[in-house]
Amino acid sequence: MSKKTVIIGATTNPSRYAYFAADRLTNAGHEIVPVGIKKGEVFGEEILDIRKSPKVDNVDTVTLYLGARHQPEYYNYLLSLNPKRIIFNPGTENPELVNLAKDKGIETEYACTLVMLGSGVY
Repeated sequence: MSKKTVIIGATTNPSRYAYFAADRLTNAGHEIVPVGIKKGEVFGEEILDIRKSPKVDNVDTVTLYLGARHQPEYYNYLLSLNPKRIIFNPGTENPELVNLAKDKGIETEYACTLVMLGSGVY
């Protein structure tokens, strides 16, 4: 089953984990919505500018590749996406955002999207 996934911190840099995640999610048949501050396209999808709070509907998962110190200015935006879950990839762990998400009924996981995909638990 395809899970529409917003990749926060998307990039066109093929050496970054956010790029690997876009590749693996696409190959696994999941719809991706790349969002970040970088311009460009990944796997046929334009990177949307997070600073403009782009509207995205029917989000299943938000996967974070944005460090905790840069997250607070985007809390409202991330929560407004109303995802079923937020995955905090290694280096993005943030108890404050976890609590805000849980208050809105959003599931949170400290996990690695790449490992989850590889082990079939995404």
